[in-house]
Amino acid sequence: MRLLLLALCVAGQAFAAERDLPLWELGAGVGAFALPDYRGSDEGRGYALPVPYLVYRGRFLKSDRHGIRGTLFDSDRIDLNLSLAASLPVNSSHNTARSGMPDLEPSLELGPSLEFALWRAPERRDLLALRLPLRAAFTLESSPRAIGWVATPHLNLDLGGRGALAGWNFGLLGGPIYGSRRQHQYFYGVAPQFATPERPAYEAPGGYAGWQFIAAASRRYPRYWVGAFLRADTLRGAVFEASPLLRREHYVAGGAAIAWLLGESEQRVRAEE
Repeated sequence: MRLLLLALCVAGQAFAAERDLPLWELGAGVGAFALPDYRGSDEGRGYALPVPYLVYRGRFLKSDRHGIRGTLFDSDRIDLNLSLAASLPVNSSHNTARSGMPDLEPSLELGPSLEFALWRAPERRDLLALRLPLRAAFTLESSPRAIGWVATPHLNLDLGGRGALAGWNFGLLGGPIYGSRRQHQYFYGVAPQFATPERPAYEAPGGYAGWQFIAAASRRYPRYWVGAFLRADTLRGAVFEASPLLRREHYVAGGAAIAWLLGESEQRVRAEE
């Protein structure tokens, strides 16, 4: 599972003309999500989670509808940003496939993302971009461990609503996923001491890890924000397809959230919205 808010942020990346906006905005809300325990699991959970709403429009550091990022290089066609993602923990005692195995700790992924604008509408409301994130992954625990790297090259289409849908933003994202041997071993490997007759030992290789597609929508009202997303995954042909922990090759997940604006800065900056 990737960070839930990043999935919601896909919906809000359409561009508009520059205008004066607060340097920062702060809010809070709640989201409801239905997600598999991990990619390829045949068991999942429903989550009700707090949703922070933070917008910061600094010159180099930004937190907005693109997600949380630091702009390392910026041009009209090419951006080099910081990419951030994460995963939720999994209690193995609550997952049949992983019963008796160590729990999956929450993880953080961080790395650069090279982004190419392939097409942009004249009014800057719509954008088609190729994004090439490459992130190192670490567990979030008292003694963090490196668990390899993840690459998620994808096409991203941002559309601004028109007519009856004016004010809404829509996003479509799709592309393959690749991971290192250590990344795949963390999620799909079975060490010999945890092998059973139904769950043989397995060493996961690095490489192709399937495709992921996300469709999302969001809208910012004067005092609150709403968003929702659907995510479809296919793991057919993944290099770890033989893992006994991969129980489902195709699935759909999703969620929705609402957040209320609690405050904003008096300082205004020129920014796209």
